Amino acid sequence: MKNHLVFKLLLLITVVGLVLAGCNFNSSKKTDSENGENTKTTKGKQALNMVEASEIPTMDSAHAHDNVSFTVLSNVNEGLFRLGKEHEPELAMAENEQVSKDGLVHTYTIRDAKWSNGEPVTATDFVFAWQRVFNETGHYASMFETANILNASEILKGEKPVSDLGVKALDEKTLEVTLVSPTALLGQYLTFPTFLPQNQKYVESQGKKYALEADALIYNGPFVLSEWKHDASWKYQKNPEYWDADSVKLDEVNVFVVKEAATQLNLYDTKKVDMINLSSASVDQYKDNEDFHAIADSEIFFLRFNHNHKALGNENIRRAIDMSWDKQAHVDRILNNGSLALYGLVPKDFSFSPDGKDFRDINGDQNHGEIGEAQDYLAKGLKEIGQDSVEITLTVSAVEGNDKTAEYLKNQIEKNLPELKIKIKLVPVEQRYELESDLDYDMVISAWGPDYIDPMTYIGMWVTDGSANRMDYTNSEYDALVKEINVEKDDVKRYEKLLKAEKMLFDDSAIAPLYQRGLAVLQKPAIKGLVRHPSGPDFTFKWTQIEGE
Repeated sequence: MKNHLVFKLLLLITVVGLVLAGCNFNSSKKTDSENGENTKTTKGKQALNMVEASEIPTMDSAHAHDNVSFTVLSNVNEGLFRLGKEHEPELAMAENEQVSKDGLVHTYTIRDAKWSNGEPVTATDFVFAWQRVFNETGHYASMFETANILNASEILKGEKPVSDLGVKALDEKTLEVTLVSPTALLGQYLTFPTFLPQNQKYVESQGKKYALEADALIYNGPFVLSEWKHDASWKYQKNPEYWDADSVKLDEVNVFVVKEAATQLNLYDTKKVDMINLSSASVDQYKDNEDFHAIADSEIFFLRFNHNHKALGNENIRRAIDMSWDKQAHVDRILNNGSLALYGLVPKDFSFSPDGKDFRDINGDQNHGEIGEAQDYLAKGLKEIGQDSVEITLTVSAVEGNDKTAEYLKNQIEKNLPELKIKIKLVPVEQRYELESDLDYDMVISAWGPDYIDPMTYIGMWVTDGSANRMDYTNSEYDALVKEINVEKDDVKRYEKLLKAEKMLFDDSAIAPLYQRGLAVLQKPAIKGLVRHPSGPDFTFKWTQIEGE
């Protein structure tokens, strides 16, 4: 038995060693991070070491549609505005902004800034990049419509050419942006990575290779991507050409792709990385550790219903499902990571009214009922569709944790609403996106991270035929209210209409909210000035430094 235990111990050490080698921590290459040293201990070097659970999907801002890509792009590039320390838009590539009296024409002076290849950043870089989003049929071309930019809607519908987009280079350093109607949120919208500039000469010189490797890109932000080892790691290094380089304290940020939660934890415990997100299985063990932080995120998870489905097209059946399970027990027992039970669309601590009240507190819980109510709604709905029972397929992305949530939902719904039978269908993330887009599902666990810091980032999802709708929900009154909100100039009236829109959505029981994501984080106390954003990129490293280095 003793020899058997020794063998198992040696095998475990070997496996861990191989895993760490796969993360480039034990390779023979020359960089400190790859030799297994914590880079911030290297004399005179400011370095941060992190992990990500996935590879960078794309470094082309015309195609980016995920948080990993958004985070990298927003740290190596810079648009007219960037998100500041308090998540407010601040001037970046734009040195100043002039606005016409009617609020429709915004004129920006591009500051004296350079790309990492020494070329100047010009107004034309913005015109080219923004038009390219449409030419490339980018995922977020609809953001131009959201931002009220002239002719964006017509271009999306194919009614006008891309050249008619309301953006124009008046000269090398002057950019003019024209809107359909005024919006106080324009600066907020323009922080989004889809609005980043691109140098036309460089992009065209790279052809199909553009953005596929670190050396097939140029950068105008605080950092450059100096290494990109696909599915393994990437490295940011301070950009000496950046216009505000004096504000950047970190020399480098090393990011390692580590999918397994146990391996991430081992790397943190052995001081190979400086911060990780804990899995629910490890929270209780570390919740009293001084490095532990519980952070409420702004990403929401919810059930989409296919409104073309005979049963799920019924409002009473949708409401019954929403009320049929214990959301608090789910976040406490299943997730156990600081996530919050969600009874609405707009999450807590995300948006505040003009008089400083939390949106979630003002609107309260939506469709929060008892099991008996859920059963009554189901009975009514089944009678309306003429069925005694229904079988529903629940589609779920095959990522860690989702399977447990799906099983919990299945057990709760079948226990409390025995007329419903739930079949779980696990699929890869990209396939789930495709199934949603094609409306090829019954019910699906979906998620939404905010694109900008305003309730409209959630409210605007559900307009008829909207790109984020993906369930054929339609309500003409809701559509009209969203249009009113988009042109309302009075802040108080606008906020009242946003609150009304959320209530209207739940009067229809259009979706069933699940939870507001929480993060259980281990982070070294020496990390200072790391900004976590509630929308867009997860992090800004511009103001980060390692204390004592």
